[in-house]
Amino acid sequence: MADDGSKEGATWPMPKFRFEVDLGKELKGIAFQEVSGMEKEVQVIEYRKSNSKLFSVEKMPGIAKYGNVTMKRGVFVKDNRFWKWMNEIKMNTIKRRTVMIKLLDENGKVTVQWTLHNAWPTKISGTDLKSDDSSVAVDTLEIAHEYMTVKNA
Repeated sequence: MADDGSKEGATWPMPKFRFEVDLGKELKGIAFQEVSGMEKEVQVIEYRKSNSKLFSVEKMPGIAKYGNVTMKRGVFVKDNRFWKWMNEIKMNTIKRRTVMIKLLDENGKVTVQWTLHNAWPTKISGTDLKSDDSSVAVDTLEIAHEYMTVKNA
C-alpha cells in the first residue's frame, strides 16, 4: 500500500504552490506569486581557551541574523496597500507588524507557518513596463524583521 503522507514521518514532502500571507491584522489572506528569503543564520564565535591543550579554536553559537523576506504580487486596480504601508514610515517611526506566511494543504489548512516578528517594509519595487510584453505587472515588497518563528502542524 502506498504512503499517502497522512501519518507521522510521511515520505512525501509538501508542495509549495499553495500559500497565503497575513500582513498584520488589517491585511489577511493575501495571495502572492512568490515569497522567498525565509532564512536564519547564526554567527560563529571562535574562541581559544588559554589552558587548552589543543592547538585549535572552540566554535560557539553567537548572534542570530535573519534575512529580509521578498514577496512578489500582481498589480491590481485600486489596490495600493503596499505603497500605503511603505509611506507610513517616517524618520524613526515605523509601524511594525506581525507577518504570517502560511503553507496550505489540499484542504486549505495550515501545515507550516513562518511568523515574522516586528516586520516592516524596507523596499518596494514597482513593475517594469514594456510595450512589447504581455506578462502580468508585478510589484515586489521586501520586508525586514527582527526574528522568525516556524510552526509545523
